[in-house]
Amino acid sequence: MNTFFLIFIGLPALEIFLMIKIGEEIGAFNTVVLIFLTAIAGIFYARIQGLQTLRSALINLYQNKIPVYDLISGASLAFAALLLIIPGFFTDTIGLLLLIPFTRNLLFKLIIKNNDKINKDNGKNIIDGEIIDKKKDEL
Repeated sequence: MNTFFLIFIGLPALEIFLMIKIGEEIGAFNTVVLIFLTAIAGIFYARIQGLQTLRSALINLYQNKIPVYDLISGASLAFAALLLIIPGFFTDTIGLLLLIPFTRNLLFKLIIKNNDKINKDNGKNIIDGEIIDKKKDEL
């Protein structure tokens, strides 16, 4: 609940703060134009990247490979497009970083690396075994 509250209240407050600060530097009209231009450019780039991801996924399916990377990449592109639709500089920056394949790959590697650490720590306490009931084998 606290993280939702922080995102619900903190993100718009951060966006308003950034808009005011940038508006002081470049002017109100230029700030509004810049917000619209970043949203339009980001959505256009998201469309291009989405089509490339779809093409790559179809190629993997034709080669009987599971397109796991393409599915994750497609989900991140959809999230990036959502961030670009929300007006503001912070969300546009995060959305544009998710659109760039290099930064998207770095993010995936970080998530997989952290996931492997969590799985390895949990696996230390597990002992595989088998229960044999001797009475069941007797007639």
